[in-house]
Amino acid sequence: MPGNKPNHKPVSKPARQLLFSEALQHKRLTPTKINPQTSPPLNESTTMSDKDQSTTMDRILQEITTVSRRIEGMDASITSLTLETKSMRSDIAGFQSRVTGLEQRMGSLETQINTSQEREQDFIYLRSKLTDMEDRSRRDNIRVLGIPENEEGSDMQAFLTSTLPKMISLDFDPPLEFQRAHRIGPKRSDNSSRPRPIIACLLRHNQTRQILQVARNHGPFRIDQHEIRITADYSKETNERRKAFLAL
Repeated sequence: MPGNKPNHKPVSKPARQLLFSEALQHKRLTPTKINPQTSPPLNESTTMSDKDQSTTMDRILQEITTVSRRIEGMDASITSLTLETKSMRSDIAGFQSRVTGLEQRMGSLETQINTSQEREQDFIYLRSKLTDMEDRSRRDNIRVLGIPENEEGSDMQAFLTSTLPKMISLDFDPPLEFQRAHRIGPKRSDNSSRPRPIIACLLRHNQTRQILQVARNHGPFRIDQHEIRITADYSKETNERRKAFLAL
């Protein structure tokens, strides 16, 4: 009727959502037509931009390849350095082992040297004691130098008992007595050579001291134009020390 409002039923919310979904799906499926007259043509700048992008990508790929090769070279160098380092470590370990062995040998040698030095000191001490004992055993001996060979005849002790007091002008009471008396060394056939020395061991030590004192103060002596010397009888070591001292 005129003047009356149309009677519209309200659309529910689910129905509205369904209608909106169908309309959206229809719009998506409908292809968009390009009008050559309205669409802008591809210009030259767009084509050049694509070429520049391709060139840039090629350069980037080349640089990546170069960097990759350099990295591979560095990896090879690092591998070589690693092997050399391992070899050096092995050599150092060998050197350390050798040094340790040398230190042990040096320690052993030092111990041996110290032991040898101690033994040398002991030897020197024992030799000194032996020399002292030998000199003490010779303190009653005298050496008579210069008496011609065969002058004593067959009895050396009797010859010295009668000759020494006259030669040194000294009377002995009791008379001189000898434990032993003889020449030193092998007999010489040539009488013109130097006669062998005579070594005599007196029975009384005080008489030995008297003879040596007179010999120091009044010697040398003479028998038939032969010069005679009388000295104490020392060991070889003591004689060498005395000669070195007198040479100063």
